[in-house]
Amino acid sequence: MADTHAFPLADRAGRTDRTLGSRQLAAMLPDPAGARPAYRHLAQAISALILDGRIALHVRLPAERELATALSTSRTTVTAVYDLLRESGYAHSRQGSGTWTALPEGRTPSSVTRLLTPQDTAIDLARAAPGLPEQTLVDALAQVAPRLAEHAHTPGYHPYGLPELRAAVAGRFTRRGLPTVPEQILVTSGAQHALTLVLGLLCGPGDRVVAENPSYPNALEAMRRARLRTVSVPVTDTGWDVEIIESALRQAVPRLAYLIPDFHNPTGCLMPEEERARVLRAARRSGTWLVVDETLAEIALDVSAPAPFASHAAPGGTGQVITIGSMSKTHWGGLRIGWLRAPGRLVAELAGQRVATDMGGSVLDQLLALALLARAGELLSPRLEQLRRQRAALAAALAEHIPQWTWQLPPGGLSLWVDLGEPVASALSERALGNGVRIESGAYFATDPGIFEQRLRIPYTMPPDTLREAVHRMATTLAGGLPPSSRRPAARTGSSEGRARGLSPGRRAAPWS
Repeated sequence: MADTHAFPLADRAGRTDRTLGSRQLAAMLPDPAGARPAYRHLAQAISALILDGRIALHVRLPAERELATALSTSRTTVTAVYDLLRESGYAHSRQGSGTWTALPEGRTPSSVTRLLTPQDTAIDLARAAPGLPEQTLVDALAQVAPRLAEHAHTPGYHPYGLPELRAAVAGRFTRRGLPTVPEQILVTSGAQHALTLVLGLLCGPGDRVVAENPSYPNALEAMRRARLRTVSVPVTDTGWDVEIIESALRQAVPRLAYLIPDFHNPTGCLMPEEERARVLRAARRSGTWLVVDETLAEIALDVSAPAPFASHAAPGGTGQVITIGSMSKTHWGGLRIGWLRAPGRLVAELAGQRVATDMGGSVLDQLLALALLARAGELLSPRLEQLRRQRAALAAALAEHIPQWTWQLPPGGLSLWVDLGEPVASALSERALGNGVRIESGAYFATDPGIFEQRLRIPYTMPPDTLREAVHRMATTLAGGLPPSSRRPAARTGSSEGRARGLSPGRRAAPWS
């Protein structure tokens, strides 16, 4: 049987046609030589890969004989591995169709309805969104007031966006290395609005779309509400496996792929240039629209800000690339100004799609955005320096108060993707709220429910003292103990990721029952 990459094609009934190849799985597993007993060691490793999203749910595992050959071990050992996975709930078998990945009962993401009733005393780490300095907003309002008066005698409806703002956004793309004209720009009410418009126009219920795992939760929710079938591709602490992306595009032929290549949310990874070119070529071969979220592209803390993803395409190869962005991360989420860049003909269709839901964005907000974009160079530099200080404060506080947690220091973006060492994230987030910290478990960022329970996304968008206090409160929550059900035995394997100071501690394997 040909070796294939694993990618999710499950519909709402949980059916799937995806298979994990024996050679691919073997490459992901540690060498069982010397481990006693080997079958338990391998079962722990596979369950850890499932929990961390590197192996998707409802994927058919390789046949026992094939995996035994790939691992250079006996079929008896692999049989014992699969038996243990089934006993612990990480796999199940279907008569005549093999063994499939699963999750034990009870591993589902926690509700986020508590976010709808915020508590004034809680430190909010559930949203990675910086604020805008008060004086900056006051100055911008004073600047745009006369211009707003000029628009008072017009209808104020601009489905495409104010012409001058479209021109400013186009100029921004051009300066970053992607020649753009205003006709290629649609101004939206944030990047999420842009994505929703694209999904509504290009996709229909049941269509397959590629999404990274983990990914931005609101984007995943938009796909669910559109009744799309997600084809998940993993993003780990070391980044993307482009071979899996290429395989997913080739085999699933998805209608659309949503990627966050610039300081990925939540991992903070930055996709290398050569990988971008490969993804572009693969998408062109499969006829897949690429929706590239560049909301965080300018939050470059340790590297230069990357050029637009579409600039890496071969000449004439940007026709199926849609780039979305916003001012939420670089300026202020309350401004609700975003945009998309796409071929002019598609922009016209999307503007028509937009009219069906709203007639255009606020003229005041767009004029404010125009004024702030004109000062982007002046405003961004101090913001980046502030974020570097806050990132350092968060990393130092975690190392001091919760040294068992590990992470990779991201080169940009707004948060750390922290490994807790055990699947307690949902229980911790519930208990932490009682201690005045609002934070979401890693499961909230997963394409499949129940995974990333050993992860937290912790933003560094607050002042250093506030971040230190938040970490202290989380440490206090841990010291008070978590419910026994949240500490059920889970597989852990060795890890190469270390704390921000560069250590790479080995992982202890949790008990297996």
